[in-house]
Amino acid sequence: MLSPSDVHVASGQLQRPAWHWKLPTGPKQLRLFAAQSMWWVLSIGLVVALWELIAALQLIDPMILPPPHLFIAEIQQQAQFLVPRVGVRRVGANFVALTAIVASLQRVVSGLALAFVSALVMGSLAFYIKPIGKLTLPTITLLAPIAPVAWIPFALVAFGIGDGAAIFVVFIGSIFTLALGTVNHMRHVDQVYINTARVLGASRRQVMQHVILPAILPNLFVIMRMNLFGAWTGVLAAEMVGVNTGLGTIVMVGRQMMNINLTFLGMAMIGLVGYLLDVGFGLIQTRVLWWKSTAQL
Repeated sequence: MLSPSDVHVASGQLQRPAWHWKLPTGPKQLRLFAAQSMWWVLSIGLVVALWELIAALQLIDPMILPPPHLFIAEIQQQAQFLVPRVGVRRVGANFVALTAIVASLQRVVSGLALAFVSALVMGSLAFYIKPIGKLTLPTITLLAPIAPVAWIPFALVAFGIGDGAAIFVVFIGSIFTLALGTVNHMRHVDQVYINTARVLGASRRQVMQHVILPAILPNLFVIMRMNLFGAWTGVLAAEMVGVNTGLGTIVMVGRQMMNINLTFLGMAMIGLVGYLLDVGFGLIQTRVLWWKSTAQL
């Protein structure tokens, strides 16, 4: 029987599988990608076809709910909409699509990254040091239900009109939920893993670093992905009232100028970019959590 003193595990000696950030090129992966793309096109196509049919039958007022072909045609009225340059400012109601998309993505990614790191540190301290947890968790629980939109007035006063306010709205709308999720999942790590590490001689700090944190990582990714759309909504709302660039500004300017086609064009872009953002985050989650498999029924 091995005693704790006989067992020595050097973290540097552990061999981890190499990560290969390559697109799948095998026949099976290509068929899966083609099938997923087909279902996506079919889903969107059915909605667009039904929308166009209802509009053709004059069951809706195109001035209130324009069909897709009308608000997509708004691109022709935008003199610089398709200019392939980032950082180009809008002129009146003329937008640069790439500038708006990149501006919104930068704010969301920056806010979520700051929230993820801060929440992981905050939740770990609250779990590891009991007095800190007893002091901070009631306040965190009190602040977590506040919607990101409610923080916009404070963000504008504190950070002014610009990127700072939008990033803060994303950050503050995500950090408390992620912190609570961190503490909750740490409390529910299987005790068998912890006991096994302690038997093998691991200290409390080593158990925290090598057992508990890796165990909660998959659940944190799930929580972060669920907060992704909330953060996306929050930054768009902030752009509508306190920023001069971004996808939210397109919707806001369309409303101000009573240009319903521009408004719906902005909404379509918001949905498409949000979908692609979720797909990209899912790919990152799959690569980082390479040991987790999806359930098959």
